[in-house]
Amino acid sequence: MEPRVIFEDSEVLVLDKPAGMIVNRSDTTVGEKTVQEWVEGYLKVSKVSEVPKVSKGVRSPFDTFDTFPTFDTFLQRAGIIHRLDKGTSGILLVAKTKEAFENLQKQFKERKVKKTYQALVHGEVKIPEGEINVPVGRLPWNRKKFGVMAEGREAVTKYRVLNLYNVILRVSEGSHEILRHSPQNDRGAHDINNEQLTLLEMYPETGRTHQIRVHLKYFGHPIFADPLYGGRKTARNDRKLLSRIFLHAGKISFYHPKDGELVSFESHLPEQLSQFLTTLNS
Repeated sequence: MEPRVIFEDSEVLVLDKPAGMIVNRSDTTVGEKTVQEWVEGYLKVSKVSEVPKVSKGVRSPFDTFDTFPTFDTFLQRAGIIHRLDKGTSGILLVAKTKEAFENLQKQFKERKVKKTYQALVHGEVKIPEGEINVPVGRLPWNRKKFGVMAEGREAVTKYRVLNLYNVILRVSEGSHEILRHSPQNDRGAHDINNEQLTLLEMYPETGRTHQIRVHLKYFGHPIFADPLYGGRKTARNDRKLLSRIFLHAGKISFYHPKDGELVSFESHLPEQLSQFLTTLNS
């Protein structure tokens, strides 16, 4: 399991992250391969602890820096500009120079970077386009989860409906099964559920942790197979049909840090997700 390089030049590296891969290295990722470690190996960059202080005029693994603290901050992240949750797949942006790193961080802060996600959610989203604008913060009683909180930080997510699926499920203790047609005179018909799922395109204006997942839960349409915000029973049943959360970072656009030209990149739905949609359509 490794990222795929979508684009690379002297300033930026655009990656397609697979689901199940953690972005940043931490004390809790011991034994797991992270995107950060992959980037360090790909760009042949040493870990921060192994890099001596850089004085003016001395060549660093990336570039020449005037002061070590800026270089240190840049290197601590291996140039990775933003994050994706472990279970989320899609586009990840990496800077290859300190200048590009600072430029892109500023673009994120000023909301010049535009990201597009696809999410499959429970229920029918009846309003075809809209905006969710409620603050998001870390839950004080569960530090691993976030929620809509009055004292949270501003969080804005726009959305557009792409498709609606009417799904017939046969539910049993050990499995879920998608049916093409509702069975007639079936003794197990009481185990048949009709459910609607909506495919959304999401446009986060801000970048809070778990923002899209929290907003969709608050909206009453949790993401399919979301183990953290989908509800324990619902997520468990979803995972019998799809082993990962249906959330994919499909597009990104930003101004190239070197020449200021607007550039865009795209990552198509992974095969597992596209095949699942095909199953819903059959």
